[in-house]
Amino acid sequence: MTIVARHLVIHGRVQGVFYRNWMVTAARQLGITGWVRNRMDGTVEAIVEGSLEAVDRMLQLAHDGPPAAKVDQIAAQERKADGFSNFEKRPTA
Repeated sequence: MTIVARHLVIHGRVQGVFYRNWMVTAARQLGITGWVRNRMDGTVEAIVEGSLEAVDRMLQLAHDGPPAAKVDQIAAQERKADGFSNFEKRPTA
């Protein structure tokens, strides 16, 4: 299986609505590794790694997020996979 990776920056009402916890659960269910964190500018940042199908599905789901979120835009860039072993929530940067 080929592993792909994406760097995501999620814009909108995504802080204070359990977006990071939701993403940890969704990523683990899809078998995705990487991390998610809040950023000081009000966005959420994530690195997602996995099969192309799983990463594409994560990106689709991320547009909705948890019920209280309102995602306006997701900037996604391809990147080299780091080979993470799990998906975790990281501190705000």
